[in-house]
Amino acid sequence: MFSSRLFCCLVLGFVATARAQESAPVLNPDLPTIFIAGDSTAARNGNPDIQGWAEPFAAFFDDSAVNVANRARGGRSSRTFITEGHWAKLLAELKAGDVVLIQFGHNDGGAINREPEGSSRPLRARGSLPGLGDETEAIDNAVTGKPEVVRTFGAYVREMIADVHAREATPILVSLTIRDIWKAGKVERGSGRYRDWLRTLAAEAELGFVDLTRLAADVYQELGEPASKTFYTADYVHTNDEGARLHAALVLSGLKGLRRGAVDVTPWLSRTGTGVPKDSIGWLNLPEPADPDLLSIVLIGDSTVRNGGGDGGGGQWGWGEPLAEILDATEVNVVNRAIGGLSSRTFLTQGHWSRAKMLLKPGDWVLMQFGHNDAAPLTDARRARGTMRTAGHETQAVYNLLTHETEVVHTYGDYLRRYIKETRELGAHPVVCTPVPRKKWDDATGLISRGGPDSYAAIARQVAAEEGVPVIDLNALVAGRYDALSHEEVDTLFGDAHTHTSRLGAELTAAIVAEAWREIAAHAHED
Repeated sequence: MFSSRLFCCLVLGFVATARAQESAPVLNPDLPTIFIAGDSTAARNGNPDIQGWAEPFAAFFDDSAVNVANRARGGRSSRTFITEGHWAKLLAELKAGDVVLIQFGHNDGGAINREPEGSSRPLRARGSLPGLGDETEAIDNAVTGKPEVVRTFGAYVREMIADVHAREATPILVSLTIRDIWKAGKVERGSGRYRDWLRTLAAEAELGFVDLTRLAADVYQELGEPASKTFYTADYVHTNDEGARLHAALVLSGLKGLRRGAVDVTPWLSRTGTGVPKDSIGWLNLPEPADPDLLSIVLIGDSTVRNGGGDGGGGQWGWGEPLAEILDATEVNVVNRAIGGLSSRTFLTQGHWSRAKMLLKPGDWVLMQFGHNDAAPLTDARRARGTMRTAGHETQAVYNLLTHETEVVHTYGDYLRRYIKETRELGAHPVVCTPVPRKKWDDATGLISRGGPDSYAAIARQVAAEEGVPVIDLNALVAGRYDALSHEEVDTLFGDAHTHTSRLGAELTAAIVAEAWREIAAHAHED
């Protein structure tokens, strides 16, 4: 089971054993090499108060099995790493079978050419144009004195990706390190939009993406602000030695957890590296609020809300993805944190709720929809995800065959109550959604089956009523829409036999959710 607190403790346990190299080693040409291209947050800075993560990163690997070559340079952006020749030097060393970790963004938001009038910043002309498009801007570079056509962040990173592929090596993108910026007890979860852009670039090229930003932010949030500040000595951007070691361990954790674009680093690891736990949820590409200043609707639930990586794999979609397109992104963030295969119990016990809560602020919304997986066994060797099917407060102690520990299992109703209670404690608004119906018709009525008085939909309604929480009765509302269609038309709304919707079916459900939420939010505003 993946617990954020346990993961944090395990990673920190290995931080102390990873030390930066005394000097850059000579590469063994007979071994594969892991190259790092980046800025000062990865670079060797020769100062214990300002250290990049790629220096202690080598300690996680066996130098008789692989080279680790830190080619990051302080002060560089994706643009200037290329234009100043640092990228060309890396390419001259690169060979087939090597790996290149690419991490830029901290300096790409700087001035394209001259600093604004009155600025005290040094003249660097290092910024890239924002975004992933083909836009360009012609300048006379104030630093080099030469004409230059500046491109977008995406264009520079795509150039690097293409160059690595051309040499039969493997590029992997890494999101930015965390800055020591806190607001209302929450750490900043990324600078600008560079994290989202890197994620998009990785997806379009089918590359591995190590979400260092998320990994580090989750650890910081778990530790709290005072403890996390010990990783910074000189300023709020650059970590000290200990912070660099933490980020290095997290990069390795992310590499171990990759599915798309994965590289098997296991044969290359040192004893220290072998013990670092893998990031078991990175492949899900779980979203976070696109605009932290807006209110967020955080969705929690199972695969009928978000299936797999949220990309329509196998033609199956949860309703959370189209909901994000229906609602105005300039007014509200839709943050779909639902995870397939989980119940109201395992979403909690596996740590996903604790991570979702990290994203909440007063005024936000939590829409919860569980039930499809709650009917499973209380314990088995496969998923151990079942709950007691009542609205009461009964408990049952079981020996969990997955965790090999005793666990007290609660009722479906009480797990919902916990989500409601903790949402309210954070100043956010809980909304209960009843489980969407399956594609099964009642033989007696010819209508879509709704379930009886002991169904999870009925229990969800009861708990919502008892707790004074708004309910979106998807079980009844969606079924009603299906009833108005022929069996053949309903078939088009599903991506499998009877549970997961197609894109068209997900859009139908999402439209119902959007309309219901707007009405609920309007009433809450009136109150």
